[in-house]
Amino acid sequence: MMSTQQMALLIPMVVTTAMFAMVFGIFYLYNREKMAMIERGMDPRSNKEAKPINRNYVLTWGLLLIGAGVGLFLAFLLDYSMPTSKTQDIIAGLYFSLIAIFGGTGLFVAYLIEKKDTKKREEE
Repeated sequence: MMSTQQMALLIPMVVTTAMFAMVFGIFYLYNREKMAMIERGMDPRSNKEAKPINRNYVLTWGLLLIGAGVGLFLAFLLDYSMPTSKTQDIIAGLYFSLIAIFGGTGLFVAYLIEKKDTKKREEE
């Protein structure tokens, strides 16, 4: 059986090896796809699909960050208004959950605004 000190030394090595293998695998598969396209007589550079431009990406990021900030501020207020007998796990969960809830709400509001904007553009 391994001691905790041996495990502590083993974890960084495993993580580093896994990250290297993942990056190598991604590049290997990307190169293999390009080679298969060349074998079939296709030009790999012409296969790039044009992605639709999201004109409201600033709105999306802005509302996400505003929502996360409101969630963080509300968690801060609740943290300091609660009695100190609460454990750190509950407080950490409070921070993460409120940031996620208000960040998600910001993304949902951005979606609704974009949907309304798209509908208005289609009517014109």
